[in-house]
Amino acid sequence: MKKLIVATLTAGMFAVYSLAMRHHSLETIKQFSTSMPAGRSGGTSTGSPAAASGGAGATTPTSDTSTSYKDGSYTGSVEDAYYGSVQVAVTVAGGKITKVSFLQSPHTRSTSVMINRFAIPGLQQEAISAQSSDVQAISGATFTSQAFVQSLRTALNQAKSS
Repeated sequence: MKKLIVATLTAGMFAVYSLAMRHHSLETIKQFSTSMPAGRSGGTSTGSPAAASGGAGATTPTSDTSTSYKDGSYTGSVEDAYYGSVQVAVTVAGGKITKVSFLQSPHTRSTSVMINRFAIPGLQQEAISAQSSDVQAISGATFTSQAFVQSLRTALNQAKSS
């Protein structure tokens, strides 16, 4: 009986500790993301493990340099973001990007949902500001940022060649 009580208490303490650590890690991510100016990281990552954790190894992707596109709506390719797929649609009016919508984004894990709550608006704003796919990765959302850039690039290529 004594062993059962000790085992139950140990399991209960482990459960409480696990929940506390999960809450702490989510708060750390939220705090870190709000401390970045305009939700930006130091650069666009290369997909290396160090880059995935916000570490060194950042490079700037080759992107479209056109600042004028043919008016219309364009759908980008579906890209792998490791924890799910990313696909964007771009609306162009007056030769400028006016709207970037996510058609797909990672959503099956609670952490992905939480991260994308701050990453998606930041990426959309970056694309509209840059008027190209040359956007910086959002810290903590490296895979989503990389997939976003790839999907956005295919949509903008359609807007150029149409």
